[in-house]
Amino acid sequence: MRIVIKVGTSTLAYKTCHLNIRKVEELCKVISDIKNAGNEVILVSSGAIAMGVGKLMLPTRPSDIPTKQACAAVGQCELMYKYDELFTKHNHTVGQILLTGDDFEHSDRLMNFSNTMRRLLELNVIPIINENDTIATDEIVIGDNDTLAAIVTKTVNADLLVLLSDIDGLYTSDPHKNPDAKLISKVENLTDEIMTLGGVSASNLGTGGMATKLKAAKICTSNGADMIIANGENPNILYDIIDGKEIGTRFIKNDNN
Repeated sequence: MRIVIKVGTSTLAYKTCHLNIRKVEELCKVISDIKNAGNEVILVSSGAIAMGVGKLMLPTRPSDIPTKQACAAVGQCELMYKYDELFTKHNHTVGQILLTGDDFEHSDRLMNFSNTMRRLLELNVIPIINENDTIATDEIVIGDNDTLAAIVTKTVNADLLVLLSDIDGLYTSDPHKNPDAKLISKVENLTDEIMTLGGVSASNLGTGGMATKLKAAKICTSNGADMIIANGENPNILYDIIDGKEIGTRFIKNDNN
């Protein structure tokens, strides 16, 4: 399979904005093992701004654009250094790609991205993708890595997108507010009722929420790929997903694809 795995900031970092070393080490080991089994893996990774906040020892995540971009510049180096170190330990090579919304709006840039991705996969590289927060503006920003991961899934014709988050999946209502909320294990049609279940992020570390995940599901399922929302607390959950077990919420691709 060709799999896109998106990891959110809350999966990678503590609330202190420092790297959760144990979890990231386990994530890289599991992804390496999945790749060893013959799968192609693309990693869409959040966390650059949070890593920068921690590295610069700022008291809180900044709200102004220049400081966010400065944090992203520092944090992206930290993030890629760690990924390179950990994947190399398991005999895998990584490559970094930073994108903005503008890259998907111009056919020549989109073709260049597609060609680069194809060649990286042919060369047995694990591409690691993030939004280019250091230069993105309101006009060209994608805004969240759930949407970015879905667009990447569509562009590279992946079979599956896995969104690892801090929630088990899509619920009938907000589980943080309603203890009777039920996990929805499978969604075959993204009806208006399903789309209204989107909410805001429960974490102050990242920018995504259930609404962005449902938007990502619509992109994936309408372009021939399944999508799964699962809890990234234990990266070993990826093994169960690859084995086809019922984990989190699976959004089923449209039949006409």
